Amino acid sequence: MSDFDKSWELSRKRLIDEIAGLNQDQLNWKLYPQALSIGQMALHVAGVEVFFSSQLRGDPLDAGMDRLRRCSTQGVVDDSPFPFSDTEITPDLVVKSLELSRILVEPLIREASEEAREVEITSALGPIISGEGALARLAFHPGYHQGQAYQIKNAPGFPKA
Repeated sequence: MSDFDKSWELSRKRLIDEIAGLNQDQLNWKLYPQALSIGQMALHVAGVEVFFSSQLRGDPLDAGMDRLRRCSTQGVVDDSPFPFSDTEITPDLVVKSLELSRILVEPLIREASEEAREVEITSALGPIISGEGALARLAFHPGYHQGQAYQIKNAPGFPKA
């Protein structure tokens, strides 16, 4: 177990608990047109996990995983369209994406080896960071978006189940 493990596990569980049971309309609802929806945020979290884990391991991604990786930046930190349309963002896609990214990240964050900590990677925001910095970001990132999801769910106009 690493120093990042418990934080990642807690923040990720809180995000998953916050979005569990949401239907497609709820996952795709936006506070305003340029905002991310809860579904987009969840895919973004999975995308960052895929992005960081592939770099930490030095593993190439197949086309499907690369599309998920693009959720780390496209339509989030740049003006590109989000890689998945609202019609594609379903409860099933969100659950499967978060499970795929968990499978990639969990061994890395639990072990947090010196080798992984020393690797230099590109962050989702662009700067070069250490593997240790990536692991720290992974540990709190789901919690950041869990707070946003909570706010969206409690906003006036959020669709009822």
